[in-house]
Amino acid sequence: MSKGPMRDEIPPGTLYMLILKTLARGGEMHGFEVANSIQQISEDVLQVEEGSLYPALQRMLIKGWVKAEWGVTAGNRRARYYKLTKPGRKQLEIELSQFQRVNQAITRVIQTA
Repeated sequence: MSKGPMRDEIPPGTLYMLILKTLARGGEMHGFEVANSIQQISEDVLQVEEGSLYPALQRMLIKGWVKAEWGVTAGNRRARYYKLTKPGRKQLEIELSQFQRVNQAITRVIQTA
């Protein structure tokens, strides 16, 4: 039985960056929307599991990178909506810079004969 498209795990150290970038792009979102957005934009390659997403969002709340308010979804369900804060935008810049630096270094190693 086919499991559908092959999905990869979120690379270590990138979950915060992916969540922050998703919130920067999408505005206020509940957790399912964040996970769904990452999956859709990555064309079903990346899937954020609930067991990783919600603890990460909680840590980000504690760090002040996001704020949250309870609201009601389009399906009339109660959900916590997350929004990026100013410190969260600054952290996103840091995360993106570190990722690009490491990605460039890996590319150099791979391309070296």
